[in-house]
Amino acid sequence: MLENVRIVMVETSHPGNIGAAARAMKTMGLSDLRLVQPQSYPSVEATARASGAGDVLEAAQVCNSVDEALEGATLVIGTSARQRRIPWPCLTPRQLAAQLSHDLANAPQDTRIAVLFGREDRGLTNDELRRCNLHVSVPANPEYGVLNVASAVQLISYELRLALLGDDFELQESRSRREVMPLPEMFWDEPPATNEAVSGFLDHLEKVMAQSGFLNPQQPGQVMTRMRRLFMRARPDKMEMSILRGVLVALEKKMQRDEGR
Repeated sequence: MLENVRIVMVETSHPGNIGAAARAMKTMGLSDLRLVQPQSYPSVEATARASGAGDVLEAAQVCNSVDEALEGATLVIGTSARQRRIPWPCLTPRQLAAQLSHDLANAPQDTRIAVLFGREDRGLTNDELRRCNLHVSVPANPEYGVLNVASAVQLISYELRLALLGDDFELQESRSRREVMPLPEMFWDEPPATNEAVSGFLDHLEKVMAQSGFLNPQQPGQVMTRMRRLFMRARPDKMEMSILRGVLVALEKKMQRDEGR
């Protein structure tokens, strides 16, 4: 499973951090490194800091965009040191490992995980974080919460290794604790949508999909089953559900106008 994990470093300004990150990756058994528009690479300093992990550097892919670096990824994890305008669940590295241990227990073997690390001076942008399924933040000293990006790669790679592989003692001794570790408490700006609200939305969605011709009511297959699984897994809040219902109403009105022409 470790071979399906990629580390993505976005617009890294210091080549030494790239080399140190490659060394951290190899120490934890990771080998897939993607570099999005690094300011200085290849670099003698990167090679020197890699210190034995030259093979990881040689195999690193330099990408023109985050989209290119994430191509094929099915689970994207974004690293963040600050809360955003719209609150988003943010896990610690240990909680991330627990979440992955649980979520990947029955996941396909070809699940591909990408972990995004941002710029040294400002991290990831809001748009980049919105591409991520999960956010992770290291609970550092609040009086000096400055963590070098290569150190962050080392720390999170370690937790990923334990989550995906671990050693026999670690897994036997702690897996049960990890599976029940609670997610962090956090402020949320809207209450979660009720089960009735989500079910009503899904019924509405099925109706609009049929009206549009996308869904054949006579041969629906597993489309709605998958859509229900998606939205139940997402656990949308009240405002998000209101927006989705508004989208469906607008689509219905547009289809009615088109039919009347």
